[in-house]
Amino acid sequence: MGSRILSTPAPLRIVPLEGKALLDQFIKLPAAILGSDPAWVSPLHLERRLHLGAKTNPYFAHARWKGWLAFRGDQPVGRISAQIDSLYLERYADATGFFGMLDAEDQAETFAALIGAAEDWLRSEGIKRVRGPLSLSINDEVGLLVDGFGTPPFFMMGHSKPYYGAQIEQSGYRKAKDMLAYLVEPDFPAPKVMKRLLAKSMQRIRVRPLDRSKFDEELAVLRDIFNDAWADNWGFVPFTEAEFKDLGHTLRVLIASELIQIAEVDGQAAAFIVALPNINEVIKDFGGRLLPFNWAKLLWQLKVRFPKSSRVPLMGVRRSFHHTPLGPGLAFLVIDAVRHHLVARGVEQVELSWILEDNEGMRNIIEAIGGRDYKRYRVYEKEL
Repeated sequence: MGSRILSTPAPLRIVPLEGKALLDQFIKLPAAILGSDPAWVSPLHLERRLHLGAKTNPYFAHARWKGWLAFRGDQPVGRISAQIDSLYLERYADATGFFGMLDAEDQAETFAALIGAAEDWLRSEGIKRVRGPLSLSINDEVGLLVDGFGTPPFFMMGHSKPYYGAQIEQSGYRKAKDMLAYLVEPDFPAPKVMKRLLAKSMQRIRVRPLDRSKFDEELAVLRDIFNDAWADNWGFVPFTEAEFKDLGHTLRVLIASELIQIAEVDGQAAAFIVALPNINEVIKDFGGRLLPFNWAKLLWQLKVRFPKSSRVPLMGVRRSFHHTPLGPGLAFLVIDAVRHHLVARGVEQVELSWILEDNEGMRNIIEAIGGRDYKRYRVYEKEL
């Protein structure tokens, strides 16, 4: 059912999210808005419940949120969340809060009412500026799709309809930052410039897969590199130990050790990369459901018939190498190491996402190996 069909003369009402029944409607609402879009892939409902659960998502140890549903009569026609992250506020002290999980029919009244409800709550909590969409944090799904609507999103990347951006801007929001998603074919030829950069340093460098026998120690290494590598990035909030441990459980189940590669310089871990199977390729026909038999199909696809596409959601090079010739070389080495294993599994396309639009260094590396930016995601902001 398309979003325009949902619109009726019934008056609009905004309902705060309270109780399991409304949470279920909140989680399933995108199907009513986006279900007619052939590019949309429904997230797994179980995963969304865990993501929004105070007891199941360690993000809520330092953040709080509220949600709202828009109804016309008994029909839900929109949703939104608002978040306040104490770690972000401790780091930046700029009284910024966030909105996310915004989906709605193509009606200005609906968007304005949902955004207004989120703003009112944030304002009542002392927030002076709003950014979004983030669902829920900078380390989750970030930004609104504003270009590249014709292809399905990769795993843990968002999707929307073209009218979303215009409706958000009608409520006074303007661009804060754009993020890019790149596609690259993993069987690219190694660029000569990278070979030259590394020629004098290869004896100092070792690239290896994650050691699963020391999983917790390795996870701590990855978190340390990531939090250091990304520390100067726009909007960065560090992963807590609990958050990265939770992420580690997902990585342990979903991917083989060789799809996590770590580069060491003089014996010290300096860079890493994680390549995930593109689960959206498998679950596109699940309708968000794992039971009764979809869970078996998912496991079979991941273990026996690897998806034809993969996504790199995590990658980092320590800041001490950022402005040295070895910095881009380390990035290339971990990409090069993991892509050979992806090719061996039959992977034909890899998405590297997301990349800040003004991160020229990383964009140059990706474009040097044949990557092309094919989707653009926008974070908006507004002063309250």
